[in-house]
Amino acid sequence: MSSILLVLSIALVAALFMSFTVGANSNSAPVAPAVGANALSVLRAALLVGVVAGLGAILQGGSISETIGKDLVTGVAITPLAAATALLTAATLITIGNSWGYPIPSAFTVTGAMVGAGIALGGGFAVHEYVVILGFWFAIPIVEGVLAYGLARGLRSEAVPETVGIPVLGGAVGYALANIQLTVIPSPTDGQGSVARFVASRYHLLPTEFIGSYTAGTALVSTAVGLFALVATRLLLRRDEDTGINQFLIVLGLIVVFTSGGTQVGLATGPLETIFESDLQLSSIYLLGLGGMGILAGAWIRAPRLIQAVSNEYASLGPRRSIAALIPAFLIAQLAIVLGIPISFNKVMIASIVGSGLAANSSGGGGVSMRKAEYTIGSWIGSMLGAGLVSFALYYVLRAILGLR
Repeated sequence: MSSILLVLSIALVAALFMSFTVGANSNSAPVAPAVGANALSVLRAALLVGVVAGLGAILQGGSISETIGKDLVTGVAITPLAAATALLTAATLITIGNSWGYPIPSAFTVTGAMVGAGIALGGGFAVHEYVVILGFWFAIPIVEGVLAYGLARGLRSEAVPETVGIPVLGGAVGYALANIQLTVIPSPTDGQGSVARFVASRYHLLPTEFIGSYTAGTALVSTAVGLFALVATRLLLRRDEDTGINQFLIVLGLIVVFTSGGTQVGLATGPLETIFESDLQLSSIYLLGLGGMGILAGAWIRAPRLIQAVSNEYASLGPRRSIAALIPAFLIAQLAIVLGIPISFNKVMIASIVGSGLAANSSGGGGVSMRKAEYTIGSWIGSMLGAGLVSFALYYVLRAILGLR
């Protein structure tokens, strides 16, 4: 019994450390454009990042946490030893990589570590789940690059005035926000619901199904939110165009930070998902709260330095191309939450930045170096396979040391 408690304690500490690492490294980039444009100070940005990312972790982290904890291997339930093994492996490899200046993508490392620990536990490969995850990962740079490139070109086009183009983008973001899934809103189908669906159901607005389970009432509420966001953005720009763009950049950056928290907390809490629900008989909201606290602490302690460093690069990108990079990152990350697919948010941001930067390169302006994308595929494969092998071996080592079966 004492050995089990020791292993569980190690797993909890490792989960906190993982969430701290995620908070320090994966949530700073979205507010860097506002800092680079001098619309937000570094310290205030770091404070907001911690709070907003922590809230995102609690309110949106459930689906990815469940995938990590339950869907990566078949035939077994993750034990405290397997969870501790996966978390220790991922946290150690990520820390070593960061210390040597080779950032290791968290999502790929945690995924590989969980598969390795699960196979060592006696589970089988969840092949279908891997196909879906890998397909999504490989689609990210293509889809995001195209979206960011198109948005950047549109915002630079003289045919579309900024007082029209940016409010339209604000309206689109508002429409999407009304449909994001939140753990605090119940859903009759998947446990998480959206504000638009909740309001439409509560007040019986056009309940007829529109597309699948998406009702006309849900579309009506979403459109209303989108129009409100469009008008609000338009008013900001009419008062002062440059100031309005910077204010929109702050709001958009914080929305993306919220989304980042929702996508990243599951990497730390996922291995403990089954343990909290089955062994401890606790709701997963407590687990997400634990992860949210770690993310908040990591952001407050480490984010100022990272924001300062990244903001210098965003200053050369400019506010308009930064907007073009942030919107696809938001949309892709929210889709990952809906599907419950773990992602590396830093890789999501890089894909958007490259796509937005290409719009400048194609017209002879300054842009973003393509060297940022050169090592992506290699880091995916290396981090997953390496973490899987280390985790598989470490499980047997820890089991022998602790005398567990």
